[in-house]
Amino acid sequence: MKPFTTLTGVVAPLDRVNVDTDQVIPKQFLKTIKRTGLREGLFFDWRKRTDGSPDPSFFLNEPRYQSATILLTRDNFGCGSSREHAPWALLDQGFRCLIAPSFADIFYNNCFQNGILPVVLKAEEVLALMTEVVDTEGYRLTVDLDRQTVTTPHNVTYRFDIDPFRKDCLYRGLDAIGLTLQHESAITAYEVRRRAEVPWLFTDR
Repeated sequence: MKPFTTLTGVVAPLDRVNVDTDQVIPKQFLKTIKRTGLREGLFFDWRKRTDGSPDPSFFLNEPRYQSATILLTRDNFGCGSSREHAPWALLDQGFRCLIAPSFADIFYNNCFQNGILPVVLKAEEVLALMTEVVDTEGYRLTVDLDRQTVTTPHNVTYRFDIDPFRKDCLYRGLDAIGLTLQHESAITAYEVRRRAEVPWLFTDR
């Protein structure tokens, strides 16, 4: 997993509340277990018109947001089912950071496991940022995980809270597998010892 330290990037606005994971990545795109190629399904029902053509009014179809790495959105983002394809699709699109007043719990946890930083700011702070993003083409924010800050082009800084353990894992690029592999030598030693103690459990075929 790619570590997250400091990110300065273009911000894309999704000014909607209660965006559920079926809207983030619809069910027809859940057949794969690969984490790549899912950007085509990201917000699919909103990106397309009924005739299948791109909806020019949807933000991801606007040229100014094509390089965005930060998604700014509203309350309860990621609600609904626990599908991990949702953060996979966001990451495949290029988003490394999501900013909202609140996130659904399971989605929030899945973000950390996939190298995405979900930042919780106050509703009024998000609203102020939303206005600036829409009014300013190429609007960029700097997100500093170590300092736990979000800084605007006008040097206005917002602070966010984060669990120290999650912060450390994201900063070092460690998911659950990476954390386990830090103890690989101890695990190997245990397996060798157990094989000697109870060899009948380790019948090699």
